[in-house]
Amino acid sequence: MTHLLAVGGSDAGIAAALRARELDPTTDVTVVLADEFPNFSICGIPYWVSGDVATEASLAHRTRADLEAAGMTVRSSTWASAVDVDRRLLTVTGPVGEEEISYDELLIGTGAAPARPAGVPFGEPGIHLLHSMTDAEQVVAALEQLPAGSRVAVVGAGYIGLEMTEGLVARGFDTTLIQRGPEVLSTLDPELGTLVTAEVRRHGATVLTGSTVTGITLAGGGQWRVATSSTSGDAEGTFALVVVCVGVHPVTDLAVAAGVQLGQGGAIVVDASMRTGVPHVWAAGDCVVTHHRHLGTTWLPLGTTAHKQGRVAGENMLGGSKVFAGSVGTQVVKVFDLVAARTGLRQHETGPLDVSPLTRVTVADDHKRYYPGAVPLTISVTGDQSTGRLLGAQIVGQRTAEISKRIDTFATALHAELTVDDVIDLDLSYTPPLGSPWDAVQVAAQGWERAAAAANQAAVDQAAVTA
Repeated sequence: MTHLLAVGGSDAGIAAALRARELDPTTDVTVVLADEFPNFSICGIPYWVSGDVATEASLAHRTRADLEAAGMTVRSSTWASAVDVDRRLLTVTGPVGEEEISYDELLIGTGAAPARPAGVPFGEPGIHLLHSMTDAEQVVAALEQLPAGSRVAVVGAGYIGLEMTEGLVARGFDTTLIQRGPEVLSTLDPELGTLVTAEVRRHGATVLTGSTVTGITLAGGGQWRVATSSTSGDAEGTFALVVVCVGVHPVTDLAVAAGVQLGQGGAIVVDASMRTGVPHVWAAGDCVVTHHRHLGTTWLPLGTTAHKQGRVAGENMLGGSKVFAGSVGTQVVKVFDLVAARTGLRQHETGPLDVSPLTRVTVADDHKRYYPGAVPLTISVTGDQSTGRLLGAQIVGQRTAEISKRIDTFATALHAELTVDDVIDLDLSYTPPLGSPWDAVQVAAQGWERAAAAANQAAVDQAAVTA
């Protein structure tokens, strides 16, 4: 009987364990996790904080009982500290003290940890990170002690920061969102990001863009003074609670102790089979480098990627030959009544490629205008001006406009290495309440083709003048 040992009970570790048990129900699987929350949806945390998800337990993809019923041994509140590669032993410290667990194949799925910027007094009451279920419990407990209308600051306007801002506004808090970049959601081009910034402000939150937090200090009365600096001058505000959401870094201490090599972003180097290069040691999820279908190897921590990588690892740990097909970085987020999505590369991200990037922004209705409720979609398409190859897309529009479906159309095209013209030729569904004979993604693709033709003609004309 093969004994698989997974360190980490989130997306990658559980996906690997489930796949192994699916392929061979006799496989002995042990999952080691440092907290008490196996297989919880970290992505759902802001919605529990907001109250959209009624209970903490609802965030569990599967309960501990479900996992044990699936044939796994779950070792919670257990910290893995060392790997004896030669003897295939993992040293852990848990409720019964330090011990060694043997394995035939080991998966490291230790994930990522939140960044802790300098000048922030983490650990003090009222100063919170938001990354784990324990973090979420602490934030919810703190919010429940605050009177309605209390001032709360969110530092960082990425996906979690935006979702938290929406949740805090919904709970009646006077919320300020502090963002270092020129617009919220820096994964979008500013032209589209400004639409999201406006949406946050429209719902009553204060948004400070182009602002860097320079210090957080006690102001008395249980309040915190947050100082910021920007090109428009320094400022400060006083808040009852501060939530910091400014990114993550891979957790690799255990992997380094096992002799595993690190690569981009300080993440664990793995091949497409999720092998680390150390015998019988595999890795997957937010702690590993990512194969990107355009960029080659990069680091792109996403839950969808972690699930796929874990599944690949689970199959290969039993002797399979599965490979991770690669990511194109598809992401989507709801911000109040808007949805913002992206896939592939933005123009400035194409630098490593031998391409001539061109980006065109088009506004198109989500369905036929004569049918009530039509709303505009702002769609950015990036392609290679020389070959017509699709390189990336971004969409911002109303929540009702099926934006996730449309970004998935672009993502599928990117995965298949289609040209922009190929997107125009796709046979997409149509009915007046939901779309148009030319879907919005095709209208945007046509807009890009016109822009590319004009740019190519201008280059020809310029060459003729120069000659």
